[in-house]
Amino acid sequence: MWRAFLIAGRFLTRLPLPDPGAVSGPDLGRSLAFYPLVGLVIGLLVWVTGRLLVASGFPSIDLAAVLVLVTWVWLTGGMHLDGLADTADAWIGGLGDRSRTLEIMKDPRSGPFAVMVLVLVLVCKWTAIAALMGMGATACLVWIPALARAQLPIVFLTTPYLRPKGMGSDVAAHLRPVATWSGAAHVLAISWLFLGRQVIFLALATAMVFLLWRQSMMARLGGFTGDSAGALVELSEALMLVTAVP
Repeated sequence: MWRAFLIAGRFLTRLPLPDPGAVSGPDLGRSLAFYPLVGLVIGLLVWVTGRLLVASGFPSIDLAAVLVLVTWVWLTGGMHLDGLADTADAWIGGLGDRSRTLEIMKDPRSGPFAVMVLVLVLVCKWTAIAALMGMGATACLVWIPALARAQLPIVFLTTPYLRPKGMGSDVAAHLRPVATWSGAAHVLAISWLFLGRQVIFLALATAMVFLLWRQSMMARLGGFTGDSAGALVELSEALMLVTAVP
């Protein structure tokens, strides 16, 4: 279990975790169940950053919120933001064509649609974080990254993965359904203990994004890619942050 967690942590974050050694397909499948736990680690570090800034008497809530967001992006290495950018370019530039959409998604360059969507999502996140810090209601910052990443196991369990090569195909081929469902369910149950009724609204926001995302992916592509999964995480986090503001 520890090794599976390290594999998930080294993939989803830039934390200096110990090297688990050579990784096989079954190892990647086992690691999927730990994605929500890795999200919880990210959330704890984001929350601690915000608490320390407030406790230090930082003079500007807005600037403190920017630093919290910078910490959040650094922890993930911007991986999901990259997926959001690629997906935005592909979805708008693909003009409804499956082949063209997948081709654009593989292009590492970012066009104007990618920049536009990234700016809008980051502004939404920053503004919501500032509002939550101003009201002293930052407990949800612990759980939002976890709930967003709890969707990733569900994505692999319910939606075809499109790329025939790469890590995602190994994960899809070797995932363990019981453990994978269990990881997502545990995060939801534990978050209820800490957030109470607020987790209902966060879960509903997440479910809404997931259902719309999956419907769009299946209609356009017949499945999902790693980039589109990253887009799902970012969009879910943004909507949950906005939802969490009283």
